[in-house]
Amino acid sequence: MRSILVLALFVSVLVAPLSMAQPREIAPEASAVRPLLNGMTVPNVTVKLADGSPVSLAALTMQKPTVILFYRGGWCPYCNRQFAELQTVEQDIIDLGYQILAISPETPENLQKQALKTEMKVTQLSDTDLNAIREFGLGFHVDKVTQMRYAANNINLAKDVDGKAVLPAPGVFIVNQKGQVEFSYVNPDFKVRPSAELILNVAKVLAK
Repeated sequence: MRSILVLALFVSVLVAPLSMAQPREIAPEASAVRPLLNGMTVPNVTVKLADGSPVSLAALTMQKPTVILFYRGGWCPYCNRQFAELQTVEQDIIDLGYQILAISPETPENLQKQALKTEMKVTQLSDTDLNAIREFGLGFHVDKVTQMRYAANNINLAKDVDGKAVLPAPGVFIVNQKGQVEFSYVNPDFKVRPSAELILNVAKVLAK
C-alpha cells in the first residue's frame, strides 16, 4: 500500500512542472500542455454522448466517483492498446463504485462505430468542440506536416476556433463526487500510458 501511495505521489510531482499555468489555452506543442493539478475542480463544460446528446461533464461527475480517460481517437493504436488493458480491470473499478468516462475529439458518429467493436462499460464522450480538452489543459496544436500525414490516412483532426488542428495529450484523472481531481497522470509522449494495474490500485486507495 505504501508503494502505491509513493507511486501516485511521484506521478503527481512528475506532472506538476507542466501545470503551473491556468489550463485555458491550447498549447503550441505537446510538451507545453498544462493539465489540471490534484485538488483542482472539473470544469463545467459540455461534451456529447455517442448519440449526439449534449451533457455537462461536471454533472456527470457528481453522480459518482469517476475515472476520466482522455485519448486521441479510435484510430490510435496506443489508445486501443490502453483500452484493451483497461478492460481487464474495468469491472474491478466499477465494483469500487466508480464510473469510467472516456473523452476524445472523435465525432459522436465515430464513437458509435467504436462501441460496436468493444464490450466495455466505459461511457465514451465526444469533445469535437475541444471544451474539455482545452479546460483540462491537455490540448495542443498539431504542426501542418503531422496534420497532413494524418489526413493522408483519412484521419481528420478536430480544429479550434482559429482552424488549427488540435490533439489531446493522453491523460487519466480520478475525480471525487465534489468534482475535485484526486489523481492525475498526463504524459506528453502519447506512447506512454499508465498501466491498468496502476489505475486500479490508485482507485482502491482513494475509495477507502
